[in-house]
Amino acid sequence: MPKIEWTSENVRETFLSYFESQGHSRMASSSLIPVGDPTLLFTSAGMVQFKSYFTGEAEPPNRRLTTSQKCFRTPDIEEVGDATHNTLFEMLGNFSIGDYFKKEAVDYAIELMTSEDGYGIPLEKFAAAVHDTDDETRGLWVAKGIPTDRVYSYGDDENWWGPAGDEGPCGPCSELHYDYGAEYGCLEDNCAPNCKNYLPNGDACDRYVELWNLVFMQYYHHLDGSRDNLPAPSVDTGMGFERLLRIMQDVDTGYDTDLFTQILAAVESISGKSYGQDPETTYGIRVVAEHGRSVTFLVADGVVPGNEGRGYVLRRVIRRAIRYARRIGIEGNFLGEIADAAIAKMGDAYPELVNNRDFIQTVLRLEEDRFQQAFQSGYAILTDALEGADALEGSVVFRLWDTHGFPVEMTQEIASEAGVEIDMEGFEREMAVQREQSRAGAQFGEDRAKIRVYEGLGVGGTAFLGYETLSADTVVVGLIADDQNVGEVREGQDIEIALLQTPFYAEGGGQIGDSGEISGDSGRVAVHDTQEVMPGLIIHFGKVTDGAISLGESVDARVDAIRREDTARNHTATHMLHAALRQVLGLHVRQAGSLVAPDRLRFDFTHVQAVTDDEMWQVQLLVNEKIRQNARVLNDEDSYQEAIRRGALAFFGDRYDERVRLVEIANGDTFSFEVCGGTHVGRTGEVGAVYVLGESSIGAGMRRIEAISGRAAERMVWERFHREERLAQTLQTTPAELETRVAALTAELDTMHREREAMERRLALQAAESLLSGAQDVEGVTVLAARAEAANADGLREMGDYLRDKLGSGVVVLGAVVNDRPMLVTMATQDLVQGRGVNAADIARAAARHVGGGGGGRPDVAQAGGRDASKLDDALQSVPNLVRDAVSQ
Repeated sequence: MPKIEWTSENVRETFLSYFESQGHSRMASSSLIPVGDPTLLFTSAGMVQFKSYFTGEAEPPNRRLTTSQKCFRTPDIEEVGDATHNTLFEMLGNFSIGDYFKKEAVDYAIELMTSEDGYGIPLEKFAAAVHDTDDETRGLWVAKGIPTDRVYSYGDDENWWGPAGDEGPCGPCSELHYDYGAEYGCLEDNCAPNCKNYLPNGDACDRYVELWNLVFMQYYHHLDGSRDNLPAPSVDTGMGFERLLRIMQDVDTGYDTDLFTQILAAVESISGKSYGQDPETTYGIRVVAEHGRSVTFLVADGVVPGNEGRGYVLRRVIRRAIRYARRIGIEGNFLGEIADAAIAKMGDAYPELVNNRDFIQTVLRLEEDRFQQAFQSGYAILTDALEGADALEGSVVFRLWDTHGFPVEMTQEIASEAGVEIDMEGFEREMAVQREQSRAGAQFGEDRAKIRVYEGLGVGGTAFLGYETLSADTVVVGLIADDQNVGEVREGQDIEIALLQTPFYAEGGGQIGDSGEISGDSGRVAVHDTQEVMPGLIIHFGKVTDGAISLGESVDARVDAIRREDTARNHTATHMLHAALRQVLGLHVRQAGSLVAPDRLRFDFTHVQAVTDDEMWQVQLLVNEKIRQNARVLNDEDSYQEAIRRGALAFFGDRYDERVRLVEIANGDTFSFEVCGGTHVGRTGEVGAVYVLGESSIGAGMRRIEAISGRAAERMVWERFHREERLAQTLQTTPAELETRVAALTAELDTMHREREAMERRLALQAAESLLSGAQDVEGVTVLAARAEAANADGLREMGDYLRDKLGSGVVVLGAVVNDRPMLVTMATQDLVQGRGVNAADIARAAARHVGGGGGGRPDVAQAGGRDASKLDDALQSVPNLVRDAVSQ
């Protein structure tokens, strides 16, 4: 191998530049939050962002693509700390979407890996693996110079890819393995890629490392198990960047590469420990460094700590990092310094790290503070539960996780150190109950039977005309009634209708679907919703209000213009709110969901703290200032990649075609620039005004704004002015003095309330005084058991305190019916508790059995309750005997 100083930046750039020279478009790494794919928790492979291209749901910007994709794997979290496992890694990939196939993929791989313009690795360092049916690829490797005896064949377990589910694209894959040399292996004759042998010390054989996997999507796998050739076979490759870097820098582990040099140094500086000084310290430093880097990337992409989903994974990784940090002597907050080191090293390749530095620091600091609280409360509960226990109940594990945010993995680790087993089945039962309670209904897209109905329409797609017009002459190309394709629909039927072209906007990007009317010569349909049920296919949901509509009929489609205009105002207002939030709160703010309706808008965004009143005022002020400026709202189209290069914002969870629609709000300088397919006004002045109705938390690190604009805002202002006027008249003041008047009345009511409570206490104590005459002597103990009148438990306890003090020495049991339920308060003076063995808690529990309940407390004060108020007198009558039994023992 040539003696070249390979940095991680050079290794990454060499790969991407090579494939650019071969006609591939360099694509930016997508977010760790998969775009438009709810089936994935995190992006775990390079092809995730291109899934819609491979399935044909969207058109790629180029048939040849290349990326360095950041990825995250959750199964490896507990393994991090050893020499090989990471949660965050990079995948280098080249992709052919119906363009080149096996020969070109193999040619590119060998040329890049072995040429002087590439990595210059000697060809003899490689072995290849192919599927045992793929003689074509075997021949290609041999033709490029890999000896036949170094091309190995394996079955489906090792060299077959897909499908991802019951049906879909699939095909053989072929791997390029790097051979470290026989001295690194098991020295057995059968040593080969995927070696299952072990070394004498028990370590796995690691002579060969799988470096590059070339997946050949060649077939379509059907539900019945049959496979057909794909019309346009494709290539999806992935090479482990960290593995390649180890080879190019000639080091033993990924932690020895320059990816980790600065981060490890930061951990050493904070801890005062040295990497490599002993196995335990080295393990801990690796955990802190790797987890510190991975959480920096997760937060930069908008993941915030929580108790489920991605948020829980982030919290779990952060708290594992903190736990190991403590083991190597790090106290207090430290993740911010690790994040700074990670950003300094990788910020050029991943600019979102730099752009969101402040957000990353804030999230990590807050979570470290939360951990201190969770650890203090949870650890105390856990240690109490572990003391003297052989097993830890699943309900305790669940309560620690659900209530205190104490990670299950940490509970397991601490319990294991104490030699205590955990009832994980019990924990899973508790989790199952919670999931059942919060489970949402099945998604529309999961209804495969309905998808078959739409496919049966035979409609390729619907041309959308709604950006230019709100009405159109068109043709009915599909009708559905009762989930069946039909030729005609009649008055009274709920139906779905597909048109050749439509002005109706289908729900998307948070904007609800249009409503309106479709009419023909013999019938009329009231449309109440519009949806894109399959890529490109728009369906109008409605009811036939008159006559009949037939397949193939020419019709007039008209959108409800007022409703559309109101919706457009709110959509433009949503973009303006987003831009204002980013200016006022910071660039870490990003859309996390929205609802755009005619009468209101809702906007969800990432932010870890409540927005202050002053900040919200600044946001609203900025939005309305742009409205007063009557800024232009410009619509444009461009390729997705070019749009991103120009600075347009796009959002995770949305799916984008090769060409995207851009919405820019500008008055000289650009205020907002987003990828958006929704409908908007022409100038911001048309919005009228925007009023924020409220801001709230919807989860850890997620906030929600509710707002209105246009006619709804005008109506709200009118109604509120008149409400104030009516209130002012009722309170005999003016609107300007309304707040002062309300404050005065509230203060007056508070005074009256306190006076009433004081009077009630005096009356209660007077009534209690009369009860003293009912005291009796039981074995030398003064016992007072009586029914009292009390509004609540506090009042009953106050009467008990008064009577106990009056007796000086004795037992007081008072009973009352509060909110139709019997209640008992039991008190015993200290001389009887310590000298005669009286226990108020025991008396309360025993007496409460008469009213069908129970109780408890301290030996001197206890409380009980029950269900049967009719037996309260029986409970009180039992007290003397209970005291007699207590003092006789």
